[in-house]
Amino acid sequence: MRTHELVIVGAGSGNALVDDRFSHLRVALVDEGPFGGTCLNRGCIPSKMLVHVADLAAGIRDADRFGVRARLSGVDWSAVRDRVFGRLDQQAAEGEQGRRDAPNIDVLKGRARFTGDRTLTVGSGADAVEVRGEQVVVAVGSRPAVPPPVRDSGLPYETSDTVMRLDRPPRHLAVLGGGYIAAELAHVFHAAGSRITIIEQEDTLLSAQDEAVATAYTKIASDRYDVRTGTALTRVDGEPGRLRLVLDDGTAVEADTLLVAVGRTPNSDRIDARRAGIDLHDDGRVVVDDFQRTGVPGVFALGDVCTSFPLKHVANREARVVAHNLLHSDDLIRTSHEAVPAGVFTHPQIAQVGRTEEQCRQDGLDYAVSVRPFSDTAYGWALEDDTGFCKVLADRRTGQLLGAHIMGPQATSLIQPLVVAMNFGIDAGALARTPLWIHPAPTEAVSNALLDLDLAQDAGPA
Repeated sequence: MRTHELVIVGAGSGNALVDDRFSHLRVALVDEGPFGGTCLNRGCIPSKMLVHVADLAAGIRDADRFGVRARLSGVDWSAVRDRVFGRLDQQAAEGEQGRRDAPNIDVLKGRARFTGDRTLTVGSGADAVEVRGEQVVVAVGSRPAVPPPVRDSGLPYETSDTVMRLDRPPRHLAVLGGGYIAAELAHVFHAAGSRITIIEQEDTLLSAQDEAVATAYTKIASDRYDVRTGTALTRVDGEPGRLRLVLDDGTAVEADTLLVAVGRTPNSDRIDARRAGIDLHDDGRVVVDDFQRTGVPGVFALGDVCTSFPLKHVANREARVVAHNLLHSDDLIRTSHEAVPAGVFTHPQIAQVGRTEEQCRQDGLDYAVSVRPFSDTAYGWALEDDTGFCKVLADRRTGQLLGAHIMGPQATSLIQPLVVAMNFGIDAGALARTPLWIHPAPTEAVSNALLDLDLAQDAGPA
């Protein structure tokens, strides 16, 4: 058995926590896949690189609106894919080699499974290695969930793990699911020339978003794709390349490729977490406290395997907390999940932070709400935008922001002043009136929405 002072299972955000502060410790870094985890290899980074290409293609298609005579002759999918993954695969390989070159780090490749308290087997058969850590960090992430009608059909399907590396765009891509992964990848493959059908059992796409965003985006997507909401998949028939998706409303969708994007499953089962005495939530997430500690002394967890916010920026923050707490057991720091922002890189972009209006109603809050369209601003005129808006929610009595939701160009950047305000307790009146907001700029939709709030008291200079 190999004994290490620290064993990290997962080379995504888990790998990021090890820096020069750990040079005095013997560290084992365990992963069965390429370094960088989901984000670098099959998640947010490649998808956003592909989304940028899709945005360029969409801009060319829309150029006539601005008097620009441009025509899109096509997207060279193989060239785009090879550019994206040529760079990212190199990054993953260099990341692993860098760790192998570190004198205090042992890189172990293979599936890790707990066999007991802080003890794991890595790999299988004659090549298996048993490892024990004085401290252990579980950072094994999550994987795409696959519903039984797809899994049991025996027919091929894609997930976000595989679809971005296809040799060619599908002729007709059926997307099962209506969340952010579905929205982003539908945008990517529509730009590449695929016909898109989205199947979602909820009544709107992006149903976790604020109702105003979900309703508006569903309308936009329905004008662009074949959207089937309020219906579920019952079975998959046909043969590879000629799939037939039968829905519970009696209709069917025929497509050559199926993308499953119905959610993700924590990988706690793949490492036999319970055998280490690690408690799990009903959905498989590892139970951790505010310090990222599991119930097992010396065992921490971070990222998608434990968090209710499966976002890379959240995992990175949790990794910084774990790094500190591993080294300073007498001075622990907490992870804050207050005001966590999130973005959907579809067309148009969507960003959110804090509560939705439905959550405000459910919590019985006395809140004010304001919605300002991009088209009310000079920059909105420049963009010829007629769908984008900023929606803000605030406590009517104190002016403290409760939530914000933006749909439109640059939404994922425009949300950030509101994120900062919520983290630092800046009320809506002060945020609207104290700083100068550049004119003309997209941020005016944000400042105008703040000014429109009907608050009992309005702080900040006039």
